[in-house]
Amino acid sequence: MRHSDVREEGAGARADGDIPGGGAGAPAAVPPPRGGSRRAGAAGGRPPGRSRRRVLRWVSSVLSLLILGTAAAGYLYYRHLNGNIQTDALNLGENKLGGSKPNAFGQTPLNILLIGSDARNDAENQALGGATDTFDGPPLADVQMLLHLSADRSNMSVISMPRDTMLMMPKCTEPGGKVHPASKGLVQTNESIQRGGPGCTVAAWTELTKIPIDHFMMIDFKGVVRMADAIGGVPVCVEQNVHSRTRDGKGSGLKLPKGTSVIQGETALQWLRTRYGFEDGTDIGRTHAQHQYMNSMAREFRKNAKLSNPVKLNSLAQAAIEAMVVDTGLNKIDKLFDLSMELKKVPPGRITMTTMPWVYSTRPGLDGRVEPKPGEAEDLFRMVREDIPLDGQGSAAPAASASPGTPSAPAQQPGPTASATAPATAAPPSRIAVTVRNATGGKDGTEPKVKGRASEVAALLGGKGFTKVVADTQTGAEDTSVIRYATDGQAADAAAVATALGLPAASVQKSDQVAGIVVFVGKDWRTGGTPAPPAPAPTKAPDSAHALNGDNDQACMPIQPGFTW
Repeated sequence: MRHSDVREEGAGARADGDIPGGGAGAPAAVPPPRGGSRRAGAAGGRPPGRSRRRVLRWVSSVLSLLILGTAAAGYLYYRHLNGNIQTDALNLGENKLGGSKPNAFGQTPLNILLIGSDARNDAENQALGGATDTFDGPPLADVQMLLHLSADRSNMSVISMPRDTMLMMPKCTEPGGKVHPASKGLVQTNESIQRGGPGCTVAAWTELTKIPIDHFMMIDFKGVVRMADAIGGVPVCVEQNVHSRTRDGKGSGLKLPKGTSVIQGETALQWLRTRYGFEDGTDIGRTHAQHQYMNSMAREFRKNAKLSNPVKLNSLAQAAIEAMVVDTGLNKIDKLFDLSMELKKVPPGRITMTTMPWVYSTRPGLDGRVEPKPGEAEDLFRMVREDIPLDGQGSAAPAASASPGTPSAPAQQPGPTASATAPATAAPPSRIAVTVRNATGGKDGTEPKVKGRASEVAALLGGKGFTKVVADTQTGAEDTSVIRYATDGQAADAAAVATALGLPAASVQKSDQVAGIVVFVGKDWRTGGTPAPPAPAPTKAPDSAHALNGDNDQACMPIQPGFTW
């Protein structure tokens, strides 16, 4: 209740200035003096001013109690919600990338990894998940979606990675010190969470995509059910009657009639888990169904989640907090609220859901598994790295007062992870210490390193005024040339080195695996005084990404033969 409401109630309850009588503490009636009548407006013969002062003191006391009680209740509830937020480390890998960088207008994009866990670690999750042979076993990250919120907040892009994707897993180190070594071969992506938690799933995405990830949110079976119930139902569509159940009992159990149905609770969980029955019965079809659900949910939020319904909003907030595990950067209610307000800025028509372009693996023993499609998967990742909308519509125009040549132009309010301070100024080149390493063999090691390449690039820097340059005997293995630095105070100096070498800003990364500023000369720069310029970035997601626009309310899932009723 607002304080103004309390005041109005207090005034309205005793508008005539009377004090309740007949109870303990009520003043006794006083007869009027002899030979005269009681003065108009006097209570029991007492001066009217004294009575009014007593009334005001009483009202003020009640008001103070109500205000303090309301504030205390709100504070305790705030503490209660904060106390229920579950957190885990953001990135357990060595390649942290330093978070998203502001653009020329001071606007910062946000990258959030959404993870769906199949953990069966309690009775509720076990009842929903089934598969008794997996009870209390290690979880799998069966749903992985990278959500990119553009720097200007005009659009949102989502990339799903099929759970059957095979990747090289990076080294992951748990906060307690336990180390999970980098994999020697390909590992299915959903196993990443078993290598220390969601922070290793973030590390795997970072290693593959070179996209800085600012936050993650992880949800389990019971979380999906609670959220779906709190939302109140999401419409989805199937082209035929569907029942996801095989003869040997496999499948989600989803059973829906042809056309549109509004689903919530356990049915929503079944929809999100269905593989047998959608499209060709693979994980790819399940990904497309998840996109349909999320787009529909976004539209429902727009239509129904109004601030005028505090009970529903409270229920939704409570469900969300109890359902999720988030990184430590989202450990307060106000931080989650700020993030939700940033996401809310994007209209559904500028939300684009995609699936990472993939190909079936041809490696022995990996039948039915997939790998990132060469070229087109990287195109999609590059568009996100360079903040290019996947829908081909471009970004919103910046403020009229801003221009690429004026980084100090007024910018929008920064998001939860944006820096509100101006970037530091780099030191003069002669004072910047730089180490150069030869990493020209690439990560796959299919080509030999170019002999003397570290010395050649060190000489290039020396000719540009960097007199504290050392060609290191220690080497590396990088497909793309990169500059890594150790501390925030070295960020501006590292950026100056990149500019001097003609490397893009995205090549500058913060890392706890170097002691200072280190240039890794990669496979892309085996010869010459400047790296080969990259090809122009795509302006629209490739067709293989199966893009779905958030305004498309006509999407309907094709049904796999044999799963109708």
